[in-house]
Amino acid sequence: MHNHMSHFSLKSLFGAVFLFFAFSFGLKAQDGAKIFKQNCAVCHSSHTDQKLTGPGLAGVFDRAPKGTWLHDWILNNEKVIKSGNAYANKIYNENGKAAMTVFEGQLTDKDVDAVLAFIQGPPPAGPTVASGSTGTSDNGAVEEKGGIDPLYLLLGGIVIIAIIIGALRSVRQSLQNTYNRKEGKAENPDMTFSQEVKQWMGGHRRLVGVFVIIICFVGMKSCWNACFDIGVYYDWETKTGYKPEQPIKFSHKIHAGENEIACQYCHNTVEKSRHAGIPSVNVCMNCHKGISKTANEGSEAQIAKIYYAAGFNPKTAMYDMPQNPLKWIKVHNLPDHVYFNHKQHVVVGKQECATCHGDLKKMTVAEQQAPLTMKWCIECHRKTEVAMEGNPYYDRLHKALKEKYKGQYDVKFTVDKIGGLECAKCHY
Repeated sequence: MHNHMSHFSLKSLFGAVFLFFAFSFGLKAQDGAKIFKQNCAVCHSSHTDQKLTGPGLAGVFDRAPKGTWLHDWILNNEKVIKSGNAYANKIYNENGKAAMTVFEGQLTDKDVDAVLAFIQGPPPAGPTVASGSTGTSDNGAVEEKGGIDPLYLLLGGIVIIAIIIGALRSVRQSLQNTYNRKEGKAENPDMTFSQEVKQWMGGHRRLVGVFVIIICFVGMKSCWNACFDIGVYYDWETKTGYKPEQPIKFSHKIHAGENEIACQYCHNTVEKSRHAGIPSVNVCMNCHKGISKTANEGSEAQIAKIYYAAGFNPKTAMYDMPQNPLKWIKVHNLPDHVYFNHKQHVVVGKQECATCHGDLKKMTVAEQQAPLTMKWCIECHRKTEVAMEGNPYYDRLHKALKEKYKGQYDVKFTVDKIGGLECAKCHY
C-alpha cells in the first residue's frame, strides 16, 4: 500500500503551523504596546526619559533591581513599598509620594510580561503618546481583558482543521485503492486537494449554485446589518458600551451618587448650550484644593494627578508648578452630521440625564449604556410626551391645542407630533 499521506501538502501544513506560532509570538510586543497605552501612558513615557506624572521609562531595566522586581512593582507597587524595599521607597519619595495605580487583579502576569517586552523593545514607529493621553483615540478600543485571544483560537482552529482534512483524505484514498486492488481495478490517480474540489464541484453544479446564492444573501444581509452599527460603540449582546480608560479614575458613583453633587455643577453648560461641556481642572480644584486624600483606596494618587494637571503644589498651597492639561476621552459620540442640543432636551423637554447616559450615580467608570442610534432616538420621540403643562416654552401651543381639540378626544402629544421626526431637525 502506498503512503498517500505524502501527497497531502505537508510543506504547506508545516508552513501554516510555523506562521501561526510566529504570528502569535510576534503579537506579544504589539499587545504590550496596547496595554501600555491603555494603562500606563497617562503617567509614563515608554521610550524616553521625559517625566510626566511619573518618570520616563528609558533605561528603567538598568536602573531597577534585577529579577522580578519590575514585575512585582507594576502589579502592586504599594506592597513593594510596604515591604521596606529601599529602591521602591526611593522612587516613591522622589515622585512626591504619589503612588502608582495597583494593577493586581486588572492585569495578568502575561499582560505585565507583554508590557515589559514592549518597553525593552525598540521605540514604536508612530508618534509617541503625549502627556495626559491614554493612547486611545475617541474611537478607541474597549478595555483589554484577560483570557485567550479569539484570533489565536481562530488560527489554531484553521490549522487543526487542515490537519484533519489531510489525514481523512489520505485514509479515504488508501482505503479506496485497497478496495480497487482487491476487485482487480486500477488505482485512482493521485490528485491534489484543489483538483478534488474542482472535480466535486463539476459533478454537483446545482448544489454549488444553491450554496453560492445562500452565501451571497447571507453576506449582503450581514453587511446591511453592520451598516447600522457604524460608529456605534455598543455591544447589543452583552448590553455594554464604550468604556475608555480616562487619564484620572474619576468615579461618578462617588461624586454624583454618594456625595450627591449635581450634574450641573461640573457640566455647567448643559442648561445653557447644546453641549454639556467637559469640566476644567479648576472645577475639580474647587473641592480638592483642600481634599488631598479620601477614604477611598487609591484616591491620593488620583488627586495628585489633578494637582499635576493644575500646576498646584500641595506643599506650598500655590499654583507655582507647570500646568499639564488633562485629555479626557469623550464617551458618548455622535456622528458629525448629527445635531443634538442638550439645552433643548434638559430645559425644554425636561429630560433627566439618565435618559441618554444611564444611571451615572451607580457607575464607577462612565460607560455608554444607550446605543444612540437614529432608530433609538426616533423610538424615544414617538413615545415621549411633550412636557407642555407649566412649561413657558409651550404655553401658547398648549393653550391653542386645548381649544382646538376641546371635547373631541384625548390626544397624547408626543415629540414626533410636533416635528420630532423631521430630518432637518437633527441633520444639517
